[in-house]
Amino acid sequence: MVVASSPGPPRPLHPLHAILLAFPLPLFLGALVSDFAYRSSFHVQWANFSSWLIAGGLLVGTFAVLWALINLFRRGTARKGRLVVYFVVLLAMWGLGFVNALVHAKDAWATMPEGLYLSAITTLLALAAAWIGYSGFRTGEVK
Repeated sequence: MVVASSPGPPRPLHPLHAILLAFPLPLFLGALVSDFAYRSSFHVQWANFSSWLIAGGLLVGTFAVLWALINLFRRGTARKGRLVVYFVVLLAMWGLGFVNALVHAKDAWATMPEGLYLSAITTLLALAAAWIGYSGFRTGEVK
């Protein structure tokens, strides 16, 4: 016999949090594409695009990280492992994005290849954060 401690579907994100979480992935992905375009063409404008896209991802990502932090402390202490993982992935995304912004602040030629690698890692972390965030949080476990 299967007994559920507290039945219910996965708990979705708050709509405003979902909107904030929707921005970092495409912005960091756009920065990665811009870095690839710069690597193949060496037109400085592609490096400028990357810098602006990274700045946008950091701006909106800051609010998503703050929302996740508040949500982490707002919940009870029981069963918040997934919330902690979600917050840590978002924080790692923001931290590496900030380092990436500092790398992209250098001369365009000096951003390669570190900027490309950091953009790829930041994009993967943004994808992981979106995956965890949009998959919902369960309110109980099945025993």
